[in-house]
Amino acid sequence: MELTNVQEVAKEIRQNINQVVVGQKRTIDLLLVAMISSGHVLLEDVPGTGKTLMAKSLAKSLAGTFRRIQFTPDLLPSDITGIHFYSQQKGEFEFRQGPIFTNILLADEINRATPRTQSSLLESMEERQVTIDGETHQLTDPFLVIATQNPVESQGTFPLPEAQLDRFLLKIQMGYPSKAEGMEILKRFKQTNPLTNLNAVVDIDTMVAMQKVYSEVEISDDVLNYLMDVIEKTRNHTNIALGVSPRGSQALLKCVQVYALLHGRTYVIPDDIKQMAISVLGHRIVLAKRIGVKGNQVNTVIGEILQEVPVPTEPEKDLVRG
Repeated sequence: MELTNVQEVAKEIRQNINQVVVGQKRTIDLLLVAMISSGHVLLEDVPGTGKTLMAKSLAKSLAGTFRRIQFTPDLLPSDITGIHFYSQQKGEFEFRQGPIFTNILLADEINRATPRTQSSLLESMEERQVTIDGETHQLTDPFLVIATQNPVESQGTFPLPEAQLDRFLLKIQMGYPSKAEGMEILKRFKQTNPLTNLNAVVDIDTMVAMQKVYSEVEISDDVLNYLMDVIEKTRNHTNIALGVSPRGSQALLKCVQVYALLHGRTYVIPDDIKQMAISVLGHRIVLAKRIGVKGNQVNTVIGEILQEVPVPTEPEKDLVRG
């Protein structure tokens, strides 16, 4: 697949999702970034902002499988991964696949499950396989987990520790729609749910092919050095207790390559790094205790870092290539 084909397919997916979802252009782009770069997404926002609708719209745009798990305190790891059961008819044990064997998995309210259950999902996300009773089962390809959590309610929840948050490629906050978008939502859903009539526009083979070519997007040494300067700054900032890990820097590189591609370029520019920094790095940073973690303080600190790190000036010939 050519890089230009990826841009065309992504445009089709955007247009298809927009038949259901009003606005949320950036959220859709970020979900496409995660899908193409084989990553996973944590959607954090208050109830009713359309997190589940967004996940279902993306799933229906692909000719793949979709499963939803409602996470609760009594959910067991086997409820996610599957179990071996004894078949009296065959006289032997058989494996019954859990809902994790799908192309897109919606893990609704992931922070309501116990740490043990959370770990079973996150292990599968990282390894892309499930081991049960000593037997390893490969997950389907492509495989995208969209986990949601409510940042407001804390009673009866088990917050994801930093090491597990690091497994998510992106953390996205959708936010409320504008008044005009709210009016459009009311009109669009007044009589029927447009999701029921949404059809797939991309097959699984095409999506897998897209995942194999995005790494061809060029990034110059100057821009790569700028990316590492941003990462290094998170490790030396006075208000940050724990900076971004090497896994985080690799995640940022993958994301900016896909982001550049989705915006019509076959090369990365510094602005791509600025656009992706908060979504990729925000949940990988632990602030110093003296400034707390309320509100968007992490976003503020990352914004300060982006202002402080010098931006490279590329030769004009580099800006027009591709």
